[in-house]
Amino acid sequence: MEAPKTLIEAVQYFSDAENCRQFMIAVRWADGIVKCPICQSEKVTYLEKAKVYRCYGKHPKQKFSLKVGTVFEDSPIGLEKWLPASWLLSNCKNGISSYELSKAIGVTQKSAWFMLHRIRLAMKEDHGDLTLGGHWQNPVEVDETFIGGKAVNKHLGERRQKERKTIVMGMLDRESRQIRAKVIPNVKRETLQAEILSHIGFNAYVFTDGHVGYDKLSEYKNFTHKTVNHINEYVNGRVHTQGIENFWSLLKRGLNGTYVAVEPFHMDSYVDEQVFRYNNRKGKTDAQRFTKLLSQVAGKRLTYAEVTGKVGGAEAF
Repeated sequence: MEAPKTLIEAVQYFSDAENCRQFMIAVRWADGIVKCPICQSEKVTYLEKAKVYRCYGKHPKQKFSLKVGTVFEDSPIGLEKWLPASWLLSNCKNGISSYELSKAIGVTQKSAWFMLHRIRLAMKEDHGDLTLGGHWQNPVEVDETFIGGKAVNKHLGERRQKERKTIVMGMLDRESRQIRAKVIPNVKRETLQAEILSHIGFNAYVFTDGHVGYDKLSEYKNFTHKTVNHINEYVNGRVHTQGIENFWSLLKRGLNGTYVAVEPFHMDSYVDEQVFRYNNRKGKTDAQRFTKLLSQVAGKRLTYAEVTGKVGGAEAF
């Protein structure tokens, strides 16, 4: 059977342990040569009966599976379930809840919840020094949004607690249609502008709404800063923030419709999930999105203690 192109093909394909093994080798090592995760030696042997590899280097843990060194490490759940779960999360437009996943692949809801958080960690991308923006035809839309329960559904005392809302800031490169978004602690000028300076390049055109936190942006990096006053209008020629606001609607649809209740501690990972799907939606098939996700599973680790906040805040979030 050829590599899967649809969900049903993926379920059938990855039900075979050998297919799982060959696929993981292909996405983890471009040259197709398995390397020991401890010493990086290529002198390893596959033990077919045990379905693990053995390294001949002199160090502890000479035997390892293909899950070692990835977000799947130390999981008793096999790749025949991990891979379809990854396919679902990378391709379901509004995400998939832990209850749905538990029924779909035959694990407990608690296990499915933990699996989804580990897969979201793999979705988080490192942009390095790559910045957004450029010429007039390639402006960057910048905006922030508040996420939380609707005030009408809350007790009067809770309505006054604005800190219950989680603030997410986002930037859209209009030419590449790439989004960057993250949770921020507040909407003070120094917070908003520090994020802009970190992600947007020299001489860029920056479009925002009239929030005072964006004032005086033109003083930095030779930015050309244009605003649209939402009290009077939403579009002024090319100046608008409709693109990033469209992303907010997608994000909130998933949070309100699929996940329902998300703790602020976990919000960044749900944002990473939607950003991954948004940035990989155009010109890519389901199989390509899935393969991109699997290419990012190595070198990342998330424990149950971290995801439940029982140890110091996980770097993933």
